[in-house]
Amino acid sequence: MADTILPRYGERSLCEVTPSLLAALGVPGFDNVLGVERTPAASLLLIDGLGWELLGEFAEDAPFLAARMAGEEPLTAGFPSTTATSVSTFGTGMPSGEHGIVGTSFAAPQLLHALPWRVNGADARETLVPEEIQPLPTLFERAGIHATVAAPMLHRGSGLTRSVFRGGTFEPVFALGDLAARIAANRDGFCYAYHGDLDTMGHVYGPGSREWRWQLNHVDRMVATVVDALPPGALLAVTADHGMATTQSTVDFDTEIGLQQGVRLLGGEPRARHVYAEPGAADDVLAAWRNLLGDKALVVSQEQAIDEGWFGTVSDRVRPRIGDVIAAALGGFCVVRTVREPVESGFRGVHGSLTPAEMLVPLLVFPGS
Repeated sequence: MADTILPRYGERSLCEVTPSLLAALGVPGFDNVLGVERTPAASLLLIDGLGWELLGEFAEDAPFLAARMAGEEPLTAGFPSTTATSVSTFGTGMPSGEHGIVGTSFAAPQLLHALPWRVNGADARETLVPEEIQPLPTLFERAGIHATVAAPMLHRGSGLTRSVFRGGTFEPVFALGDLAARIAANRDGFCYAYHGDLDTMGHVYGPGSREWRWQLNHVDRMVATVVDALPPGALLAVTADHGMATTQSTVDFDTEIGLQQGVRLLGGEPRARHVYAEPGAADDVLAAWRNLLGDKALVVSQEQAIDEGWFGTVSDRVRPRIGDVIAAALGGFCVVRTVREPVESGFRGVHGSLTPAEMLVPLLVFPGS
């Protein structure tokens, strides 16, 4: 699998981030795999889309963050390298094969779009109950300490928040100012804070665009301000859910008949597709997708992806949510749906696959003075 990276579950992946921070707080039952220093207050700031390679390439736009990279080693995202999956890992400490949020959209058994928690454009919180889709205890429920979730008001009571952040106290934020204030106010517990605008700039204008770089600079200044305001002994850990690649070429599932044959449902996103086959058609679908996509994507069966550890340990509850065929895009290639997914099909910046640009993310720990 040239030019791809598999998740380093159990060693240096997103699965180890929150448990290591809880262990650093002295909470029993959690392993400090990442070796975080002991602290009375730990905050985790997730900068959506802040890939390791992008931060290194545009270090001049984020001098405060980039300076901390020296001598550090990146983490890997899980698979797929996408927000819904990674956020669920931060909340549960588990890979997607266990928490079950296996992509931006997946069969549950209806096609659930996890970020808005919608099926066929309608709110699905009553029919696909979040606490049933992800029934395992969250890290906050297990830890039993004061934990704050600082995220946009839109996330309050959402299906994904209910699914993976149960046990935390939700505190809505509206801009960088109150996000910074929530982190700085954490003096005796755990704070998870989310910022999504860098990812938005990447999707709309492309990673490395002028707009994206200016947003990165705003984020860098915000982090520097927060670190300066941290209480003595407290720490701030900055990480990301995924990196980002630039769209260079596409194939449209909605118009390519060869990709549609034998497919009953298509999930995932342009860089990481779950392909659900009609009964008995999985082998033919696998062959057709491999033939049509060639070296533009790594196309494997469900069994191969599971055996190679893409999703980590996979429970019987989660296995049916994984496509019969998985297509992980390479280079700048995407499998789009211009009819069913018109907005996503126009994204300049994309993620989800196994390339280093998407999989490698930073973990930068800043102690308070």
